[in-house]
Amino acid sequence: MTGDPPPHPAERFDEVFDAYFVEIHRYAAKRLGPDAAGDVAAQTFLEAFRQRRRYDPERAGVRTWLYGIATKVVGRHQRAETRALRARARLGPGRGAEEHTERVDARVSAQGLRGELAGAIAALPRGQRDVLLLVALADLSHDEVAAALGISYGTVGSRLSRARTTLRRALGGTNPMLTLEEQHG
Repeated sequence: MTGDPPPHPAERFDEVFDAYFVEIHRYAAKRLGPDAAGDVAAQTFLEAFRQRRRYDPERAGVRTWLYGIATKVVGRHQRAETRALRARARLGPGRGAEEHTERVDARVSAQGLRGELAGAIAALPRGQRDVLLLVALADLSHDEVAAALGISYGTVGSRLSRARTTLRRALGGTNPMLTLEEQHG
């Protein structure tokens, strides 16, 4: 039928799932570890499916919208994330940790962080941690993070700045983003 508007993304949810499930699963694994990633990704897409009619393409792209939902689901698993980061902090950078780091994804993950950094990230307030990890793990822009979390662009910048300052102090003045890149580059 000519003249009909293109279908809303809610009508093509199977395509959304196929396009983004692996990416959302990877993000969840980096935040909470591989054991929780499947549950988080499944919950994210279940909630997205339930909310599909409320998706507003004017507000955010589908990918950004999904990262917002995933971050909220991760927040509900926050205790598990904090435990994983603190456990990693206790392990420290010993030989076992180095061997393990070589086996994990080359990006930031709860399992691949060195002790001091993992402990500092675990100690961040949730809002700062969410912003930092959406930038570091999902490579979202400030605009995308703002849309994903439903916060202002300025709030993203201030939370990211505070998180980086806190982490820099915890690492004795070392730039936390360089430390992350060195560990996983």
